Amino acid sequence: MENWDEIRTAFQVARMGTVSGAAEVMGVHHATVIRHIDALEKRLGTKLFQRHARGYTPTEAGRDLLAVAQTTEERFGQLVSRIKGHGETVSGELVVTAITGIAGLMVPVFAEFQAAHPAVNIRFLTDMRLFRLDYGEAHVAIRAGAMPQEPDNVVQPLLTMRWGLYATKSYVAEHGLPQTEREFAHHRFIGPDNPDSRAPFFRWLRSAVPPEAISFRVTEAAAQEAALKAGLGIGFHPVRAAMADPDLVEVIPSMVEWDSPLWIVTHVDLHRTLKVQSFLACLKQAAAGWTGC
Repeated sequence: MENWDEIRTAFQVARMGTVSGAAEVMGVHHATVIRHIDALEKRLGTKLFQRHARGYTPTEAGRDLLAVAQTTEERFGQLVSRIKGHGETVSGELVVTAITGIAGLMVPVFAEFQAAHPAVNIRFLTDMRLFRLDYGEAHVAIRAGAMPQEPDNVVQPLLTMRWGLYATKSYVAEHGLPQTEREFAHHRFIGPDNPDSRAPFFRWLRSAVPPEAISFRVTEAAAQEAALKAGLGIGFHPVRAAMADPDLVEVIPSMVEWDSPLWIVTHVDLHRTLKVQSFLACLKQAAAGWTGC
């Protein structure tokens, strides 16, 4: 094919499902994405996508082309990762992705690591989407929940984060505290806007608290914390952070089922590079002192 950029664009549209999503991933204008798709369909003489209100769905011809494009893209990403990891100096860019809400733990680690290795530039990415390590989108990922199962990844336990259910003193003064789960319906709770959130404490919340009692819903950890500390309702907060906040009152004793295991995930092609190993050593040393998390 004459133009790999057009095929790569089609692959990203199929992967993301929308023109805007593909444009964001590729760092181009959405008009460029549309132009590439139109040019590729004209060159092949067939439609690769069905356009609809929710986005783009590959046709049968599109699926055939994209199967080849995916294999090519994955192999190229692995090659780039290996090339990037060949150097035996701790320098250049280090990309770390993580769940939201653990910046307070991670930033001191980055500070210590960068002090020891000033030639490293760090990118710390927190996002709802799952970054593809096999595409070289990151060197290290911190993920929560069940143990990741992707092939070609090295997975190591980091810690188990303990969560508790809290309210501010002002909320307690105005509304009191529920004494039993039956009283949850008469209180205000802070919960996720995503009904399919896999966080163990949010799964418990959905089962124990009536939907109408979840009066404030959020999409990110920072908003959840801000709402809790503003007294908007009862909400979850890391136990370690809550212990340092005298304004937070524990609503009910913390449950083991709320605990959230965190995992360090690296791709096998980069796992043994000096830069990644140096960072992992720094991270594990710091995590050993994270008591009460």
